[in-house]
Amino acid sequence: MTFQILSYPGRVETFRRIFGRDMPEVGFAGSVEEADPADVRYLMAWTFPDNLATRYPNLELIFSTGAGIDQITGVDIPPGAKLVRMIEEGVTTLVRDYVVMGVLGLHRDLPAFLAQQRQEVWKTRDFVWPDQRQVGILGLGELGMATVHALRPFGFNLAGWSRTQKTIEGVDCYHGADGLAAMLAKTDILVCLLPLTAETRHILNAELFAQLPKGAGLVHAGRGGHLDQDALLDSLDSGHLSGAFVDVTDPEPLPTGHRLWSHPHVVLTPHIAGHSRPESAAEATIANIRRHLAGELPKGVVDIRHGY
Repeated sequence: MTFQILSYPGRVETFRRIFGRDMPEVGFAGSVEEADPADVRYLMAWTFPDNLATRYPNLELIFSTGAGIDQITGVDIPPGAKLVRMIEEGVTTLVRDYVVMGVLGLHRDLPAFLAQQRQEVWKTRDFVWPDQRQVGILGLGELGMATVHALRPFGFNLAGWSRTQKTIEGVDCYHGADGLAAMLAKTDILVCLLPLTAETRHILNAELFAQLPKGAGLVHAGRGGHLDQDALLDSLDSGHLSGAFVDVTDPEPLPTGHRLWSHPHVVLTPHIAGHSRPESAAEATIANIRRHLAGELPKGVVDIRHGY
C-alpha cells in the first residue's frame, strides 16, 4: 500500500518527511520510479497520465494538489477510485486574502487611481461607504464561506449564489438561474469562486456583465475558463464595469500583447490567489487517507456528476 506524489521537489520532500513522521505504515513514492504502480493505492498530482486506469489498476484515492479538479475530469479514472480536491488552510487563507484585497481595491477605486498615477493626474474621487455596496459571491463552498467571514467586519452588504439553496446568517443567499439574475441586479462588486464545470464555463460573459449595475467591479479568482475575456474588456471599455482584479486567464500564461496586460482598469496577477501549503497539505492528505481507511468519506471528495 503506497502513496505516490508527482510534484516539484520541494513539495515531494516535505510530504516525504511528514508521511514518514505521521504515517510510516504507508509506503511513500516521490516519483514514478520509486514504486510499482500496482502497489499505489493513493496518487497525488496536478496533471495525470492519460492511461491512469491501466497504469494504476488498484488506485483508491486520487488527490489533486490544488483546490481545482477540472484538469482531471478528462482523465480515465479507475472504477471505484474517488477523486479528492485539496481542502487545507493554506489554499483557503490565501484565496480569502486575495479576494479581500480585490474587494477593498475596487471599493476604494484602486484601478482608477493606478491609472491616474500612470498619467500623473492628482484627482480625488467620490467616496462610497461599505454599507452602500453589495458584494456578491459566486460559489459558497469552502473558499466562498471563508471569504464571507473575512468580509463581514468591513460592513458590506453580502450576498451569495450557489447551485443549490443555502442559508447563511447575514448573507442574502440565491440559487438557480432566477436567483443569479436577482443577485446580479444589486451587486456592486462580483466575486467569482466557482468550480469550473460545463455549466459554469464562460459564465462571466457579456450577458452577465450587462445585468450588473453600471460601475460594478469584478474579482475573478476562480478558473480561466469562467471568463469571456473579450466580453470583460468590452464592458470595461464602455464604462459599464469600472474595474477588475483578474487572477486567472485562458490560456495561461496570458499571451504577450493581450489587452488584459495593459488595460488601465485591470489589475492582473499570474494565478497566485491560492496555493496549497506543503506542510498543511500533507497533514490534510494523511487525515483523508485515515478517513478512507476508517470507511469514511474523505474531506473534499468530488461528485463526478457535478464536477466538484
